[in-house]
Amino acid sequence: MPTSRLPSSPIHEAIHHAGRIVLGKERQIRLALVCLLARGHLLIEDLPGVGKTILAHVLARLLGLNFHRIQCTADMLPADIIGVSIYDRNSGGFQFHPGPIFAQVILVDEINRATPKSQSALLEAMEEHQVTCEGETRPLPDPFFVIATQNPYHQIGTFPLPESQLDRFLMRIEMGYPDQAAERELLAGADRRDMVASLNPCLEPGELIELQRTVREVHVSAALIAYVQALAEHTRRSPDYEAGLSPRAALALLRAARAWALIDRRDLVLPEDIQAVLPAVAGHRLHPASGAPNASASDIAAALIGAVPIP
Repeated sequence: MPTSRLPSSPIHEAIHHAGRIVLGKERQIRLALVCLLARGHLLIEDLPGVGKTILAHVLARLLGLNFHRIQCTADMLPADIIGVSIYDRNSGGFQFHPGPIFAQVILVDEINRATPKSQSALLEAMEEHQVTCEGETRPLPDPFFVIATQNPYHQIGTFPLPESQLDRFLMRIEMGYPDQAAERELLAGADRRDMVASLNPCLEPGELIELQRTVREVHVSAALIAYVQALAEHTRRSPDYEAGLSPRAALALLRAARAWALIDRRDLVLPEDIQAVLPAVAGHRLHPASGAPNASASDIAAALIGAVPIP
């Protein structure tokens, strides 16, 4: 099938530089950038120490975005995220002191160690790109990208994310252990924190916003829209899941596929683009029904791709 090629962009340079620090994880880096270009939010679930935090630092640095980190704990309050108004004697009134949520890239580290009340403080910010504090609505910066990390549920002191909050994440990925060659290079190489500090931005925030607009212009044919609809409908009819993919999930799949195509320098979506992002988009939204075997995101995607023919 002929495709229309777009010129190379600084995104490819960002992937290259990120791959020199986060070794052996080019797919994870690419999916994270797809999520950002699609104006979504990213959930990274894995064991501590496999590079979740360093990936967030690298992306913020390469994309020229200001960065804040929120370290979640069981005693965290919503005000620790959003901010608080404090009385100022000089002005005779209350002054709002913004919390760490007011940045372009937010790393919410170990989100499932925070209580549900604190987790819910992120919902409005992630969905509406604004927060409401003491009756006043305050806009968040643009672009606004949340990267949340969470530890596996079997670890002590974790609070499972509710389905409503899981659905706010366009994608969920896992980092996994590095292969032997990458780990050897990691052990023998320079300190990753020093390498991050030496990075220069590959593009400006305004350029990133323009790329996000370009993603919305990537063409999706009527046949591929029907394919996405068929994938969603199959999950709704299948007895293997408690509930199928929602319309919001189907829209997320289309947005992610458009961004994947853009990174491939194409202005139209192919079926392979939808299949490439399907595990990260659908894996955390589909929960096995009672008695159904647990499956990984890649297994879920493979089953869907095998069950639903391409139009």
